[in-house]
Amino acid sequence: MADYKEIKNENYKVGDIIKGQVTGIENYGIFVSIDPFYDGLIHISEVSRTFVKDIHDYVEIGETIYCQVLEVDEESLHLKLSIKDINYKATSSNGEIVETRKGFLPLKENLDKWIDEKLAIYKK
Repeated sequence: MADYKEIKNENYKVGDIIKGQVTGIENYGIFVSIDPFYDGLIHISEVSRTFVKDIHDYVEIGETIYCQVLEVDEESLHLKLSIKDINYKATSSNGEIVETRKGFLPLKENLDKWIDEKLAIYKK
């Protein structure tokens, strides 16, 4: 059987844009489930750069949203998250996927590695 370290999701890093599901809303913030192991909180101060009167105006329970990782606690598997500087809605009103602030950054970071991996396969 796989041990915990093998089955838990990738390590999240500060600045990552990740997808999660809203599981709770309180006056002080939004609870988000990230994967079977990690959960997070978006404090009310990380919802918007303007005054937030009611968090329910921004998200609903069960909604899938994008979040930016501010802090990672590997011991408790808890993330401090933000939505104030990103387009946090997972889809637009017409159902199309919305581009996030991260854009093509994963492609830029991984393209050389992916090319080398494919070339290694074909050289065999």
